[in-house]
Amino acid sequence: MIKPVRLFAVIAPALALAATAAGAQTRHNSNAPIDFGADHIELQDKANRAILSGSVSVKQAEMTLNSARMTVAYTGQVIDGSPQVSRLDASGNVVVTRPDQSARGQYAIYDLNRRVITMLGAVTLVQAGNTVNGGRLTINLDTGRAVIDGSSVGGSRPGPDGSTTTTPGGRVTGRFSVPKRN
Repeated sequence: MIKPVRLFAVIAPALALAATAAGAQTRHNSNAPIDFGADHIELQDKANRAILSGSVSVKQAEMTLNSARMTVAYTGQVIDGSPQVSRLDASGNVVVTRPDQSARGQYAIYDLNRRVITMLGAVTLVQAGNTVNGGRLTINLDTGRAVIDGSSVGGSRPGPDGSTTTTPGGRVTGRFSVPKRN
């Protein structure tokens, strides 16, 4: 039997790592220009949006967002020759990468006005060797705080052996790395 004090010594570092995985990010510059690439773009000026499709890649400062398809909504206001982007809606194998963090999901919404990214559908967040899975992930780019819940938005994700596993509805799961001790 493990003594309670010893068990706490194992759990405490894991909880500290959980806190790190959930939010020790630096502030993102959401005012930086947005560079993009895609196989196809359709501009819908009257609707103030652009539809990007085929290997979409969007980069802003040190953050990259990749997906199969993305709708870029803009205000119609043009400053310094550029439309003012207000929201990005991504779908299809969405991956958000930041310097020490990556997240995967089926869908993502980047609200530039609120400086929040919301990801849905079989979400996986990886940071510093820690992995957390759930139905919905919200990342506040000002604070770096990441919150995952077991939202009923399910889906499937690739398993470690390449098979597909179904996300259990309503559960957050994960694995925290534990530093080696003497």
